[in-house]
Order: sequence, then structure tokens, then C-alpha cells
Amino acid sequence: MKELIESFNVIGISVKTCNTDGSAAKDIPALWEKFAGERLDEKIPNRMDDAVYCIYTDYEGDFQHPYVTILGCKVSSIDEVPEGMISKIIPTSKYEKIKLEGNISGDAIYDAWTKIWASDLNRSYSADFEVYSAEQCQSENPSVDIYVSVK
Repeated sequence: MKELIESFNVIGISVKTCNTDGSAAKDIPALWEKFAGERLDEKIPNRMDDAVYCIYTDYEGDFQHPYVTILGCKVSSIDEVPEGMISKIIPTSKYEKIKLEGNISGDAIYDAWTKIWASDLNRSYSADFEVYSAEQCQSENPSVDIYVSVK
């Protein structure tokens, strides 16, 4: 299901990584561990809601090339960025929304991306993201929304 999402601001921590050399399989879980372990969501000013965003952006080509992963929160302002964090404006774009339900473990997320990589989606590689809201993740039937930027 395609939808237009207006630009929004995020603040969080980031890592430059790559899928093809295996670094993403180590870097992204480490980013999650740091974010959760240090409760960094609580240190982000001007949060708009309780959701955590995992954003893939600054692609140096397609999914087989280096890109930046940001783990953070949607904010109303990027005027105050805590030390050790970055801010990013996610541009307005059309997105293909994919809802992952049931098992939302790291393996299930990776499997969903493997299917996306193999799909024929006409991707724009501007910014892709997953949204983890407490309401969705802690419900009887947990779910995560994955948004893939398309042309």
C-alpha cells in the first residue's frame, strides 16, 4: 500500500554500515543494544510520541552499498541535539508500507528486508524506516510497520 509521508525530523544515534560485508548484522544489533541499554529515547528532547524509528538513509547506491542507520525518535525540533547524537530531516516521499505481524524479533525483521531486497519495488533509496511503537509492539499480536521509499 503506497502512501505519501511528509518530511519529519529525527534525533538519535547512528552507524554507517553495509549489508554485503556482514557489518550490518553486527552494527545494527549493537546500535539497538546501546540505544536500549542507555535508555537514549529518554534523553531525546522534543519527542513527538513514544515510537522508536530505525531509519536507513544516505545510501551510496542500492541496498548492496554502504548506508547510514539511525536509531532514534521523531521530534518537533532539531534545535537541541544531545552530545553523541545526530539529527536528520527525512524528506517527503512516497512509501510502500509493509506490516510485519506476530514475530517481530530481529530475525523476522531481517527476513522481511531480505524479501524487500528481492522484490521488484521501484525503490528511491532516499530513506527507509521501521516504526516501533509501544502500543503495536506490546499488543497481543505485536506488529512493526516498515516503510520503503519508492519512486
